[in-house]
Amino acid sequence: MAMPSARFPDLKDRAVLITGGSSGIGAALVEGFLAQGSRVAFIDIDRTAGEALVERLADNDTGAPVFIKADLRDIDAMRLAVEQAVAAIGPIGVLINNAARDDRNLLEEVTPETWDESQAVNLRPHFFMAQAVAPSMRSLGHGSIINFSSIAFMLNVGDLPVYSAAKAGIIGLTKSLAGHLGPENIRVNAVLPGMVVTQRQKDLWLTDGSIKAMIEKQCLKRTLLAEDLVGPCLYLASDCSQGMTAQTMIVDGGVF
Repeated sequence: MAMPSARFPDLKDRAVLITGGSSGIGAALVEGFLAQGSRVAFIDIDRTAGEALVERLADNDTGAPVFIKADLRDIDAMRLAVEQAVAAIGPIGVLINNAARDDRNLLEEVTPETWDESQAVNLRPHFFMAQAVAPSMRSLGHGSIINFSSIAFMLNVGDLPVYSAAKAGIIGLTKSLAGHLGPENIRVNAVLPGMVVTQRQKDLWLTDGSIKAMIEKQCLKRTLLAEDLVGPCLYLASDCSQGMTAQTMIVDGGVF
């Protein structure tokens, strides 16, 4: 699937920071914002994949993104990564909190340690990234924060209690941040993807049968791909959505 053909002139030269940008949806977002002429930095724990993405995109006319290796579970390292991003591309005008890990856990298997580990990846960084980037957006007089949630918490999936709790929590976090930052012209919205078929998902969780079953629930009878999330994020990042904050945008092919 190709990237969206729509152009958002206001995104040209805007500094965009994306977490979990080395692969999957994150990599598609990196490429999609570069195509708009944005200055893009991304944070990821996977150095090999991150450097490979930079190398691949360096051959494009849009220029290469800036890759910063960091473990978002380490708040000090995360804050340093934000400082490095600002030094490289300027004050951040768009933050996309994309990084996540959808581990499966049955009720009987969850320990305090696995619970805390999941929240440290799937929920806590959304808050502390917003906290770290807010000064940049204040200096610009505007900003857009896009938090990735998921429809998973709406599906009553039995082996995702910890992940679902985090993804539901992101909705509450989004609305609270929107209330606090709105007076400073900083918007905060959430995107809820459906079953997006990436290589990681196919390697770990998805089968032909599970993909087929989800497509049957969708109004759109096709597989959702990472590129399907690019257009919604471009819209939420751009001035086209300048009156939109504290909202959730579901991109699931019409399950809900």
